[in-house]
Amino acid sequence: MRSGMKAATALLSLVLAAGAADARPIKWARAGDALTLDPHSQNEGPTHNLLQQIYEPLIIRDHRGRLLPTLATSWKITRDPNVWEFKLRQGVTFHNGNPFTADDVVFSFERALQPTSDMKGILTSIDKVIRIDDHTVHIRTKGPNPILPDYLTTVYMMDKEWSEANNTVTVEDYKAKKDNYAVRHSNGTGPYMLVSREQDVRTVLRLYDKYWGKGQVPLGIEEITYTVIKADATRVAALVSGDVDFVQDVPVQDIAQLEKTSGLRLTQGPENRSIFLGMDVGSADLKTDSIEGKNPLADKRVRQAINMVIDRAAIRRAVMRNQSAPSGMVIGPLVNGYSKELGAPPALSVDKAKSLMAAAGYPSGFSITFHCPNDRYVADEAICQAVTSMLARIGIKANLVAQSKAKHFPLIQKAETEFFLLGWGVPTYDSDYVFNFLHHTRAGRFGSWNATRYSNAEVDRMIESLSSEIDIAKRNATIARIWKVVQDETIYVALHDQLLVHAMKRDLDIPVSPDNVVHMKFIAPKK
Repeated sequence: MRSGMKAATALLSLVLAAGAADARPIKWARAGDALTLDPHSQNEGPTHNLLQQIYEPLIIRDHRGRLLPTLATSWKITRDPNVWEFKLRQGVTFHNGNPFTADDVVFSFERALQPTSDMKGILTSIDKVIRIDDHTVHIRTKGPNPILPDYLTTVYMMDKEWSEANNTVTVEDYKAKKDNYAVRHSNGTGPYMLVSREQDVRTVLRLYDKYWGKGQVPLGIEEITYTVIKADATRVAALVSGDVDFVQDVPVQDIAQLEKTSGLRLTQGPENRSIFLGMDVGSADLKTDSIEGKNPLADKRVRQAINMVIDRAAIRRAVMRNQSAPSGMVIGPLVNGYSKELGAPPALSVDKAKSLMAAAGYPSGFSITFHCPNDRYVADEAICQAVTSMLARIGIKANLVAQSKAKHFPLIQKAETEFFLLGWGVPTYDSDYVFNFLHHTRAGRFGSWNATRYSNAEVDRMIESLSSEIDIAKRNATIARIWKVVQDETIYVALHDQLLVHAMKRDLDIPVSPDNVVHMKFIAPKK
């Protein structure tokens, strides 16, 4: 709790010292849109990026990854080690004027735990959320969870009364394409309120005049026009011409030229996100491959061959223009559980990969459908094209299907893809988050993004123990054991960790966050 307060004070001092000018509008361009405005529907980066302007969690992270008090002003473990107490900020209202109270917190957590919520995988340790009084809640966990606050930074608080009045108590079923009122409408406590929204085109937000943070944060942006410009060249041209003020997704091929462009500023930094390949390792047979009656990806030797034929250095040089850090794990150095040994990418060896393919019974390789997004990660389609060429060296013909993330992600969530590219950020900065979503057997709150069909009862047991293990040394030892197992099995093939670059007009200074989330309330334009 004390560290959170210190971080908040330090950040406030920095932004106020910068000397915020009168609030100005900003035109913000991204390659892809938020998938939905339902706060609990999709656990996806650009979705969180937009929602963080409108809704708020109890705690947020700043651009350095530090926890900051938000709708909760303090938090502590009670005498009962299974219970955390959160004191809520008073005087907060939703955009419709309704007061924010403990009833909204209880409602929001119960909603986020529903089967159709993609946030339930973050909350696996929570047993019950209890209202103590209007501004105090207790969160009871299934066992002592000493890092619970780290899991709450993307769980947004909704207005219970508004949700009930608008028949949006139930979370949108995104996979089944079942809408609700919250998909296109909003009512948060955040600094900006929704003015208009046209999915995949434009969203307009305006500063909420009764925001609780007035006088505490700069609020130097009065209106946000969030525009989707998918084409890289068009997005960059819009910035250079002055049609937009800020581009969050800077194409790697344009960084050098933008650095030389007068009137612009670039900021850069590492993202807490890994890019990797996933594959169906569990099915007896695949639907899209050329091998009848067998699943070649179920053979570890095939997976190892894929792992060692990927030339990560070439991807870094030719595709990412040095804006990546090649890796052997699906987490980066910022995450608890990262190991330099396991994180080192495997040695490139086409000959050894061919030998493994032959030993597995596939000397001539096979064909398979390869699903890839084309509007989510830095150079995602180009990465997939490079991977396709590299796999051809060992006879694997990857039939590339590159499409919008709005079509790509449901394939993974519904386990309707057998070979795919995915990126994963870790807002908790802990391996448990990755294990819960990507490695645990699909069951209840667990494994909602595990399209690999990997299932290991012992690994599941170890994963579930992490949320209630209070002995940090013992917990970290369990994390290390899990990584040893899944790395040996080669469930995923890690490619690299992303490096990010933002570009903007000179009067703006928007830092890169490890979470790739921009909190516009902290921005103070310069005169």
